[in-house]
Amino acid sequence: MGKKDSGLTRRGFIAAAGSVAAVGSQMTGAYGDITRRAGKLAVLGGDPVRKNKHWPQWPFWDDKVVESVTKTTQSRVWCRIQSPSGTVPTFEKKYAEMTGAGYCVATGSGTQALHTCVEALGIGPGDEVITSPYTDPGTIAAILSARALPVMADLDRASYQLDPAEVERRINENTRAIMPVHMMGQPCDMDRIMAIARKHNLRVIEDACQAHLARHRGKVLGTIGDVGCFSFQSSKVIACGEGGAVIGNDEKLMDMCYTVHNHGTSRRGRTEVIGPKYRMNEFEAAVLLGQWDGIEERHAKRNENAAHLTAGLKDLPGIIPQKLYPGTECGSFYLYTMTYKKEHFNGADRATFIKAVAAEGVSLSPYIPRGLHREPWIENVLNTNVYKKMYTEARLRQYRDELACPNCDAVCDEMLMLWASGPLLGTKEDMDDVVDAIVKVYENRDQLSKA
Repeated sequence: MGKKDSGLTRRGFIAAAGSVAAVGSQMTGAYGDITRRAGKLAVLGGDPVRKNKHWPQWPFWDDKVVESVTKTTQSRVWCRIQSPSGTVPTFEKKYAEMTGAGYCVATGSGTQALHTCVEALGIGPGDEVITSPYTDPGTIAAILSARALPVMADLDRASYQLDPAEVERRINENTRAIMPVHMMGQPCDMDRIMAIARKHNLRVIEDACQAHLARHRGKVLGTIGDVGCFSFQSSKVIACGEGGAVIGNDEKLMDMCYTVHNHGTSRRGRTEVIGPKYRMNEFEAAVLLGQWDGIEERHAKRNENAAHLTAGLKDLPGIIPQKLYPGTECGSFYLYTMTYKKEHFNGADRATFIKAVAAEGVSLSPYIPRGLHREPWIENVLNTNVYKKMYTEARLRQYRDELACPNCDAVCDEMLMLWASGPLLGTKEDMDDVVDAIVKVYENRDQLSKA
């Protein structure tokens, strides 16, 4: 890539990202305001909307990233415990500052970050954690690794996020925590989730693995609950291949997170608790530090382009961008997502629509094919001797009986995504191509039966 990032000041970053809703409301060009091109669909031999164009590559790298990794290699400081000023401790300080958190503990993955928090909060056998069925398996793996029970609540169909009413309905005497998952990098309904947590005296572990630098009511996601967890896997908007982090403001809890992730050995050098070895290595942190100057600028760019897309798709029948909750100021836009309603496209199924838009030069796809409530892990886990010992037969039977999540099923069937880490760093003309391709297919929907 080689392009140098100019970076933004803190004030400039916040102003540029702004409120997603406010930015979108200032855009022009909603469907109905502009005459789009009609004509033969490209999938049937017509001219495509977009051809011979490329999206920005991802993951990001430039000479600074290479230099940072080279410097770490030459230093021979390859493990965080070798130096208090190595790349991992440096990253932890900088990430805490960037997010407004008091403390940060870097881990080897987002899943490791989540499991670290579950263990640090003392959640274990016999305990239950309420979370989303619409997420990466790492979310429930973090709970299962502590031998606790992941209880899945259904979604708000329009936002793809946990429905707070469904969360509260699942609370029982064994519930210890709520683990909201900020899907696509947008905030959950944190006002209601935090109110429920306070009402029932529950801890909140934010799964912000997709939601770097997203803000809700002035706070960066991950700083609203007791702790917040992030992933730096290669597809994420801040990436180093693998890697994760825990952030929080409770010094005692964050000290326990350090101890847990350091195979149970505290900063005082004493082995104190059960813990895995989840330390981030110095090379991962070197990659992260090498791209630091442009992180906030890229975040602002994604938000600007997402607002442009939303404005362009506004009022287009059958395409509904992801609902954002009040208080959402900006998102990470790891994915740009929308709901597809086939009844507005002459009944053409989602696969046919995707095929037609792809022929126009824009790649959309489904995301999660089925919720975790429909995967075989449930019977495999509940039939183990350890879970039969920890939970009563009646509780496990009730668990099976309450697995239905119809809104999650609908989201899996209807949702479309534009992978956004790289593409949303494109130009406004690139965004117009996305809108034009979708609108062209809509305006020629009578041809989809032939596609």
